[in-house]
Amino acid sequence: MTESAALDTRAVQASVKYITDPGKDRLIYVPSEAGHDNSKWAGQYRDHVVDIHNARSVPPGFSLDREGFELVEHISTVTDFYDDAQISEIYEPEIEALLKLATGAARVHVFDHTRRADSRALREGKVVREPASIIHNDYTDASAAKRVRDLFPEDEAEGLLSRRFAIVNVWRSSNGAPIETAPLALCDATSLDDKDLITVERHSKDRIGEVLQVIENPRHRWFYFPQMQPDEVLLLKTYDSATDGRARFAVHTAFEDPTTPPGAAPRESIETRAFLFF
Repeated sequence: MTESAALDTRAVQASVKYITDPGKDRLIYVPSEAGHDNSKWAGQYRDHVVDIHNARSVPPGFSLDREGFELVEHISTVTDFYDDAQISEIYEPEIEALLKLATGAARVHVFDHTRRADSRALREGKVVREPASIIHNDYTDASAAKRVRDLFPEDEAEGLLSRRFAIVNVWRSSNGAPIETAPLALCDATSLDDKDLITVERHSKDRIGEVLQVIENPRHRWFYFPQMQPDEVLLLKTYDSATDGRARFAVHTAFEDPTTPPGAAPRESIETRAFLFF
């Protein structure tokens, strides 16, 4: 049996949502407010059934610089991921240390956290957002640089932008249970072409940015890590200023896993965004 055939036997088939080519139309995305399912996506979308391979079955694994994502072990001392004080005082230093070790970055700066739940009742009760179910990447060249300028003094920002920097998301279970519903499907960056990417304006309450959405291409290779455990984190490189051939974007989406057991607990997760300066 060839390696590709062996890989196919470990794939699930599931629907993912691509944007159709908008031509010259201006597209705007308005993200939901925490506790409300009120996101608004401009444009036309089409569901495609794709093979999503079990990434745990693929030696020698994945890397941020090649595929754009990787799974690593990480035991946190946080006891409540809904406690903002613990996130600030305990989790952020943990993530900074983790990312320095994993990437060799000279400086890591955590700047954002998003909590999500795959249950309307949980979203309303805990005031969190829904899983993101449209294929996307969080940043573009313009919006990544803008976030640096937004969050650092002008002189410091220009110095930071003069050398390589990246943005990495750290994604994990937030309720002490495995991820069973709405896992993340991840597109191998080596199968992604620049022409597949569409820039969409992101209009939140306090700023305007940009995200990338994706046009369907049969070359795309999709993976996921089933049953992610509470002591595992998924690293996604959602931006890299380097243009030397390494992965620059980690295109991803939540999806409905057909192997999820009946009665599985809804996914609760937290994603932490950090700048990496080299």
